[in-house]
Amino acid sequence: MIALRNQQPVVPVAGVTADKLIDSFDDLRGGTRRHNALDIMAPRNTPVVAATAGKILKLHNSVAGGLTVYASDPTERYVFLYGHLETFRTGLAEGALVRRGEIIGFVGSSGNASLLAPHLHFAITRNDDMRSWWKGNPLNPFLIYRGR
Repeated sequence: MIALRNQQPVVPVAGVTADKLIDSFDDLRGGTRRHNALDIMAPRNTPVVAATAGKILKLHNSVAGGLTVYASDPTERYVFLYGHLETFRTGLAEGALVRRGEIIGFVGSSGNASLLAPHLHFAITRNDDMRSWWKGNPLNPFLIYRGR
């Protein structure tokens, strides 16, 4: 996790500072499943930015996560998941390189998120095979930003 902290990731929702994050990583979802992510509440259509520089691995749409961006960091050791987006940024494409802080989408409530509670579902996994972007060991993003 130190290698990731050294990249100085930005909080991936414009205008949200680390001191406003709430640790929801270990919260239960569906009664039995661990959340393994942070929910960062923000008004609908607030810009979502790349936490670090890296590459867009997958633009995805699922019943649970809704519109989701999967991106790697520059070392290709970590995968960032940005879920429940309202929309992707126009022109964003798989394989594109992104800069730290670059807009990749906008906060929403797609998938199984409540329409009354737009937010970014933000997850990080440690993954040594970027071809399997959906796999990896979950890391608590809260510890990246507040666990110093």
